[in-house]
Amino acid sequence: MTIPDPFYRENIQLHPEAAPAPLPRTLLSSFLAAGLFTLVCGLGYPLLTTAVSGALMPKQAGGSLVTQGGKVVGSAVLGQNFTAPKYLHGRPSMTNKTDGSGPEPYNAENSGASNWGPTNAKLRDSVQERVTAFRQENGLSATTPVPVDAVTASASGLDPDVSLATALLQVNRIAQTRGMQPAEVEKVIRAHLRGRDLGVLGEERVNVLAVNLALDGK
Repeated sequence: MTIPDPFYRENIQLHPEAAPAPLPRTLLSSFLAAGLFTLVCGLGYPLLTTAVSGALMPKQAGGSLVTQGGKVVGSAVLGQNFTAPKYLHGRPSMTNKTDGSGPEPYNAENSGASNWGPTNAKLRDSVQERVTAFRQENGLSATTPVPVDAVTASASGLDPDVSLATALLQVNRIAQTRGMQPAEVEKVIRAHLRGRDLGVLGEERVNVLAVNLALDGK
């Protein structure tokens, strides 16, 4: 049998508040704290941010939806897989089908990337294939520099924008397919040009969906 230290017994007698709390009280405090944080962080905070965003930025809070003719045709912040020659094409996308059975570009239900590192041969080979394909579909020479965003997928696979350089390299293809003048197509693209965020962040870019809707409206 272990005999308690006399100093410990005396200290507890003189300072009863220093004694360990009874176990039931400790458990009760833990449950109360867990319940409080669950309500605040799991219910209160989400409701507050939803209410504030809905009041200050209703369009963005609703998904930045784009409508045409009263119908939702997409979102300004989610890319779509445009492949027809008459359209401006977005960045490559490495998203897969939701069940993982194969690739499905711009699948918003399964956002992601290939996760291939810069030294991975698969990344190098896929980029080279995309460079060749991009030049061929746009009638470019074998020495025409191709912008990085035209041949690399974004981290989400859902990037809605392309750089101005990538868009301008597609002008001749789009114009020829639609029977338009290249200058007219370029004018549409430049009309949707967005500068750098805050003047310093990112690059000049155009929203692919916005440009294609404008082209269809011509």
